[in-house]
Amino acid sequence: MHSNFSPEFNNDSEYKEAQDILRRCVHCGFCNATCPTYQLTGDELDGPRGRIYLIKQLFESGQVSRKTQHHLDRCLTCRSCESTCPSGVAYGRLADIGRQLTEQKAGRSGIQRVLRRIVLWWLPYPKRLIPLIRLFQRIRPLFPRALKKKIPLSRPDVHWPEARHRRKVLLVEGCVQKSLAPRVNVSAARVLDRLGISVVRLAGADCCGALNYHLSDQKAGLDFMRSVIDACWPHIESGVDAVTMTATGCVAMLKDYGVILRGDIVYAAKAERFAALCADLSELLTGLELAELQITPRTIAFHSPCTLQHAQQLSGVTETLLSGLGFGLTPVQDAHICCGSAGAYSIFQPELADRLRTRKLRNLTHGCPELIATANIGCLLHLQEKADIPVVHWIELL
Repeated sequence: MHSNFSPEFNNDSEYKEAQDILRRCVHCGFCNATCPTYQLTGDELDGPRGRIYLIKQLFESGQVSRKTQHHLDRCLTCRSCESTCPSGVAYGRLADIGRQLTEQKAGRSGIQRVLRRIVLWWLPYPKRLIPLIRLFQRIRPLFPRALKKKIPLSRPDVHWPEARHRRKVLLVEGCVQKSLAPRVNVSAARVLDRLGISVVRLAGADCCGALNYHLSDQKAGLDFMRSVIDACWPHIESGVDAVTMTATGCVAMLKDYGVILRGDIVYAAKAERFAALCADLSELLTGLELAELQITPRTIAFHSPCTLQHAQQLSGVTETLLSGLGFGLTPVQDAHICCGSAGAYSIFQPELADRLRTRKLRNLTHGCPELIATANIGCLLHLQEKADIPVVHWIELL
């Protein structure tokens, strides 16, 4: 794709990166075939190719319209298009750069600004989120049925195993995960302990930065990233084997730190080393002898989050683990299509998110599974709200 950027963007390394990404696009349109929003609306501007043209126009003219912002906002950043693209266009990275510039140029309406500030003030901070969730759990019986489904049930605490093995993995507990489903992290620690790996709980870091960064509050997102690196660094220098999280969306972000922070003089080298140590939970278990685990095989449908199969390119890894342990996995049509959660997408684009969830649940339950297993907190909560069968994190089954 030929591009002729406005001179105002010529001296910025991030915009040069955007130009390099744009030039890889060959207009083929394969991306539209696997784009969830294009499938729903049939609008070229709601597909990756159309959004790439909008970003190109933005960089060439220096002008942005609400229309451009509208169509970029409707993108899930599921990165399914990246799995399909024959030219290797890093669309997710381009979308982040384009959104940030759009935010600077177009701004937001008053209502949108307030809603975004509330979300970004609340969700990434467990010290703010946990007390509110506990209050809602106590008064849950008073809520209408539709609201009850949005509030996770309170479950008794499970003790973390002591760190007693030579092999050690550093677990970043996260913000929403830690607040709404803390037992998932404990389950991961217990499983790894049985396999001879101790989990070290990370103090001093909560959010990975993904929520702020993808909502165009990139300064706060970068601050979160640096905070995570700082908290992890003493453990990295002492020789921890890996860094992980139980939410695939967060792991995908951790693995991108090296790219996102490569222009940071202070953190670039640290971010590259940090990202190289990051591993998804499924990667940690692959190749281990799992006979120590006491498994009760079930018939399940596995929902592979976009951040697992597209962002991390780990399609089929978790499914292979579960099948090897005796679980029966029912077939899922269009497994590559997003469920509609996509971080805070279901908050800001509820109509599209609900349509995608309805289709996803229909495909997940078609084979009559006993339950649905997934690998990301956002997907879990989003599907759980409307599912007629239990939705759990796959590590809880182990």
